[in-house]
Amino acid sequence: MISATPSLSLWALSSARPADFESLLEQYVTAYAFYGSGKVALRDGLETVSNAGQNVLLPAYLPDAVAEPIVELGLEPRFYAITETLGPDVDDLRDRIDSDTAAVVSVNYFGFPQSGLETISSITSEYGCYHVDDNAHSPLSMDGDTLLGTVGDIGITSLWKQLPVPNGALLYLNTDTLAESYTPSRYEGVRDRFDATDCRFLLKSIAFELFDRNARLRESIDTLVSGSGVGRVTASPRERYENGKSQLSNLTHRVFVDADPDSIRASRRSNFSAWQRVLETRSDVAPVFDTLPDGICPQVFPVRAGAPTRLLRQLDRVGVDGAHTWPRLSASVENDPTYETSRKLSETTVVLPVHQHIDPTAIEAVGDALSR
Repeated sequence: MISATPSLSLWALSSARPADFESLLEQYVTAYAFYGSGKVALRDGLETVSNAGQNVLLPAYLPDAVAEPIVELGLEPRFYAITETLGPDVDDLRDRIDSDTAAVVSVNYFGFPQSGLETISSITSEYGCYHVDDNAHSPLSMDGDTLLGTVGDIGITSLWKQLPVPNGALLYLNTDTLAESYTPSRYEGVRDRFDATDCRFLLKSIAFELFDRNARLRESIDTLVSGSGVGRVTASPRERYENGKSQLSNLTHRVFVDADPDSIRASRRSNFSAWQRVLETRSDVAPVFDTLPDGICPQVFPVRAGAPTRLLRQLDRVGVDGAHTWPRLSASVENDPTYETSRKLSETTVVLPVHQHIDPTAIEAVGDALSR
């Protein structure tokens, strides 16, 4: 079975690696702060610039809960249309931006720099508003000599999307002025001790590793250790946002300090390339990205599927856990024909796991099974 996320075991925590996250951030980021959730990091970042206007523009191709921190701040979220290449529809963006716009959000989808990123920077400079570089998908992706998330005035990234951790995000403050004016909420920082969330996550990770081949047992373990309350899948956007309000887990910080960025990036790139080879002969899927530029650390391997439901059934049958369409859009986007491209992409884009604890030979075996 190919699992949906990397695993964590007590024996995976060791002494410091040759390379580390902290030195990477110190090299490329002006200032940063830890959070449990990227959306909460976004909230605190936007609060720093909220006096600049009354609305925030963000791409329509985005999970529904991302608008919640904007609403909480009393700002108006405005969605702008995107193109098939995941870049901004510049005409639509220009129609929606005005003198009351505080910030425009761009998104580096799946760990790749957003198409049209320079155009967004140019437009925000023209209108005198702030640029938020949403790099939630990949804290380790480099575009040449630039760490993704540092192109705008403010950036965010999510640690839990590439590390085996219970939560984790970073807020980037990319100018000295913003770093000085930033006032953190109580959700900034690292918890001072291990807590029940950390223990449940460790138990779940170890149990999943021990019983990896038994899908039914895995499901039972997930139910046992996940705790009560509303789950990620069924909760409303507001509930999911509220559930993420916490400081960085103590366990997450330990893994963050111990992680080796170069090794993680290399493994994910190798698995991305393995999926490219496995699926290149299939006529019913097309990769979202034809190439893998140097420095990119992919979050997933995204494809556009002609029959996504059938593809997901096939992947489940051959033991690929966690493949799914992405994302669940805001209701206001779903119901507006202006955003037809975003709606179509959300229905047909299937993401496949490439995390660092997958062996490329397992992906090759999936390719053999799919061809039979």
